[in-house]
Amino acid sequence: MSAEVATGSKVPEINQMEWVDLRDSLRAGWADFRAAPLYGLFFALVYVLGGWLVFWAVTTKGQLWWTLPAAAGFPILGPFIACGFYEVSRRRETGEALDWRSVLGVIFRQKDRQIPSIAAVIVVFFLFWNFLSHMIFALFLGSATMTNVSTSLAIFATPQGMAMLAMGTLVGACFATLIYSLTVVALPLLLDRDVDFVTAMLTSFALVRDNPLVMLGWGALIAACLFLAMLPGFLGLFLVLPLFGHASWHLYRRALD
Repeated sequence: MSAEVATGSKVPEINQMEWVDLRDSLRAGWADFRAAPLYGLFFALVYVLGGWLVFWAVTTKGQLWWTLPAAAGFPILGPFIACGFYEVSRRRETGEALDWRSVLGVIFRQKDRQIPSIAAVIVVFFLFWNFLSHMIFALFLGSATMTNVSTSLAIFATPQGMAMLAMGTLVGACFATLIYSLTVVALPLLLDRDVDFVTAMLTSFALVRDNPLVMLGWGALIAACLFLAMLPGFLGLFLVLPLFGHASWHLYRRALD
């Protein structure tokens, strides 16, 4: 069945998730990556190039203002890139032929469906978190002596700096958990079925609510692997992004009937 024609508008029921579902999803995702590696490497390249761009702008040019528009681009492009992984896995699952024109065409056609609405929600969350992080910084370090925090990191070792980092980490974790809960299966659901983005996000949230340990464990695993993948010059993303991108499709298939 073509991705242009969704499999149905009925919202699938939520299944009880087990830890073994995470393992099996990773195995299936790895099988998809090995079977069609060029697609995974191509989609991961977008993030690697973006990471290099931000790093170059900050360390070489000292232009911190680049980081905001560059970082904002990832929430906009991210859902579409994710659909590339999902479409490859979907086609392998249904036995459809894999070719660049079809896969990229499906991604392009998402602009006329519900994916842009998801991207807009993520951008709003990102901008609000950026505003809130500035407020937290001003609250704890606003009265400190003006200094360039990119070169004078000692300010973070002060009691005020430590409190600011603790509060920022706590609030950031809450934001990350919320946006993860709203989108973890919303994107593959929108690709697979003809539902609106609000229904998809509520279904995703309900999945995490009904399976908190397993689904939050999945999110923690993704976050830890992404962090480690960025350490060697972002090159680890060439492995981690395709693996979890494909695995997320299989997790969606296990999570929802």
